[in-house]
Amino acid sequence: MSLDATLTALAEPTRRRVVERLRERPHASGELALAFSMSAPAMSRHLRVLRLNGLVEEQRKGQVDARLRVYRLRKQPFVQLRDWAAEVEKFWSDELASFKEHAESNKKEKRP
Repeated sequence: MSLDATLTALAEPTRRRVVERLRERPHASGELALAFSMSAPAMSRHLRVLRLNGLVEEQRKGQVDARLRVYRLRKQPFVQLRDWAAEVEKFWSDELASFKEHAESNKKEKRP
């Protein structure tokens, strides 16, 4: 999945909160709906977006009820997101270091 798809899926606050909840452990869709005081169909729509964009995966729990779906996070999209954020952070760290060097050299030149 692409970084753009990850960022698009996470742009919605409820989906970010679902991801935070899934960091604790896998959850059934019904548990998530209850936790967010949301209807099951509304939660299903959020989970569908997360699933189609590769952030979560669904597993059916047992033979008893094929409708029971448990969701858990997938690692790869978050690794991509972390790596991208690290690159952006490095860019700004380098920029700030260059600015500091420039400011210090100007300060030394202005001393009598």
